[in-house]
Amino acid sequence: MIEVIFGKKGSGKTKRLIDMANDSIKDQKGDVLFIDDDNRYMFDLRHEIRFINAGEYGVHSAPMFLGFVCGLLAQNFDTRLIFVDAFLKLVRDDIQTLEWLFTKLAALAGRSSVRFVISCSGDLETAPEYLKQYII
Repeated sequence: MIEVIFGKKGSGKTKRLIDMANDSIKDQKGDVLFIDDDNRYMFDLRHEIRFINAGEYGVHSAPMFLGFVCGLLAQNFDTRLIFVDAFLKLVRDDIQTLEWLFTKLAALAGRSSVRFVISCSGDLETAPEYLKQYII
């Protein structure tokens, strides 16, 4: 399953994502990961959540992001929930062109029993049609 927190910059997406991640620990069976593009929010998360600075691993495109996530899941079969902050900064692409990536992530989520919660900056009125099914 994929869920997307979509809104304009400064609308509270990251705070909502961090709150959701911290709350998920209470009833989550399996590991929780939080992927970001820097270390800014590392200490806002509960210690049970594995924080990953994807910037340290050179993730800077959509194909690299997909490969990175596949590697994380291949390494740890217990991962059940992955939060991704600053998604568009990581993939460095326009949300209009990323339908293929969301299709791949949805397939991966189904195969691996993983739930993705992704924050994206953008105007809700101009969100691509494919993305609207994921927006929460």
